[in-house]
Amino acid sequence: MSVTGVWVVGTVPDERARDLLSRAVPESSPTRLTAGCDASAERARWRAKAPESLFKPSTTAPGSWTADDDAFRLSAFIDSCYDDSEHAESLRDAVMDEFPPDAGQGLFAAVARKTGPFSALAYALGPDAVMRLPGWFGDFLLDAEQVRARLPAVEETLALTGVRRREAIERIHAWMTGLGDDPDHDADELLDGPLRVLHHAVRTGQGAAGQVRRY
Repeated sequence: MSVTGVWVVGTVPDERARDLLSRAVPESSPTRLTAGCDASAERARWRAKAPESLFKPSTTAPGSWTADDDAFRLSAFIDSCYDDSEHAESLRDAVMDEFPPDAGQGLFAAVARKTGPFSALAYALGPDAVMRLPGWFGDFLLDAEQVRARLPAVEETLALTGVRRREAIERIHAWMTGLGDDPDHDADELLDGPLRVLHHAVRTGQGAAGQVRRY
């Protein structure tokens, strides 16, 4: 069965964000380490492989890429860090209910076939940059004060320019074609959209949340 991956980032009213945070105890929240996520060993391997490309140009589909074994391993590691406990899923649903109903400055959503948008972004950024993002592998919940505090690190991580941005765009495309089935994915928006939401949250005094979903 084909899987569709989604990454959503949206504003949350500050009072509701603080209320939801009070329910997200560390041992059972969307940001905790999951049982299958061997973070220390796999992150060390990822860090060692980060300078290398884990994809080769496709010989059958011009403009697309073919994943090597390390790409599949990285994908499996990122998937293993997803908290699918009942509590985490319930919290995601509650947060989703607080997102703005219409697309705009306060909402970003990326969808990809056969893979996850956040996984593609993680490959593009590398392990150290990913750890500068709030939360855990795409899942986070921040009140307004926390958004303001974390925004500089997110800007440093996502507001790429020049060669660094071109390399990130190419890596996103490689992931989306080598592991996913989404050659037309908007890689620029995957970098710019989440940051746009956080800027909007700061301007409007709101909290913000991100969540990875699979369908």
